[in-house]
Amino acid sequence: MRKLILRSGITLILLAAAAGGYHWWQQVRFVESTDNAYVEGDIAIISPRIEGYVASVAIGDNQAVRAGDVLVTIEDSDFRARVAQAEAALAGAEANLATIGSQITYQDARIAEMVAAEKSAGAELTRARQAFERNQKLVASKIIGTQEMDTITATRLKAEAEASRIAAGLVAERAQKGVLEANRIEAMARVDEAAANLRLARNDFEKTVIRAPIDGVIGNRTVRVGQFVQPGSQLLALVPSAVHVVANFKETQLEHMQPGQKVSISVDAFPSRPVTGVVESFSPASGTEFSLLPAENATGNFTKIVQRVPVRITLDPQNTMNGLLRPGLSVVVSVDTQSAGEAKLAGNSGWLFGAAQAAGE
Repeated sequence: MRKLILRSGITLILLAAAAGGYHWWQQVRFVESTDNAYVEGDIAIISPRIEGYVASVAIGDNQAVRAGDVLVTIEDSDFRARVAQAEAALAGAEANLATIGSQITYQDARIAEMVAAEKSAGAELTRARQAFERNQKLVASKIIGTQEMDTITATRLKAEAEASRIAAGLVAERAQKGVLEANRIEAMARVDEAAANLRLARNDFEKTVIRAPIDGVIGNRTVRVGQFVQPGSQLLALVPSAVHVVANFKETQLEHMQPGQKVSISVDAFPSRPVTGVVESFSPASGTEFSLLPAENATGNFTKIVQRVPVRITLDPQNTMNGLLRPGLSVVVSVDTQSAGEAKLAGNSGWLFGAAQAAGE
């Protein structure tokens, strides 16, 4: 009996070992896992674009908001006054432009009047000169006296002077129109400047209301009513509901990994609810290359350390954990390198070029 039990036990152990070996050969050896992985999200840091005192805070901690919802308002009395000031400046500039336009219209009428006067003076001058020439002959024939000739000469000189005066006046009126045209160009520029200032004032006024740029949940809220804020100061963080996983795999695990391969994810906070996803892309460099002080390997006391490369994993949009996962949660990631992914390229760096190819598509 003991021999039978021993033989049966040995047989079971061998069968279990064979089954385990077969399972490892068929599946386990194609799976790359790491617990150096975390849930991440594209968190939006909300900051004001103008300075001022906070008038109201429309949201609370951990509150869900939709894109376009009002988050914070800044006191707008000064900005409202600047808008009114800019509107008044624009109205004044437009009125000045209209005045100059009226002056140009009046100047055109003056020029037309002077042109008519010039024609009349020209006709009068022609008549006076003809009369002068006729009477010169009569004086030579002693038909008329010199006294009458003096009167005719004076009339001719007066007509010449009047023609010269009107011609000079016409030149002056046309020059004045040129000045008015230049003033109109300047006035138009002032109108454009005033309109631009009004747009800037209205933009600043609109910035007194801070709205949510995306759907998400309010976190790390530090803004309070009455607080003085400046551009760039952090008011709160807006955490989106859409998240992803970043897994830091060892460089020795990347040989057979490609974008598109299936991923099994175990969340430490929800160990009984597995999540699935796919490999989306690979970081263009190892994690140490993006650190504040990158490692300097060109030293005499170099010690080789296995590097880790961040791998971005997209979660299945139909997973049951939607809305429950939070950025920063720890997860365990297992990539099935046997599953279908992008076409593998020759060489040990095929995963990198495959990621670049996938990003390009």
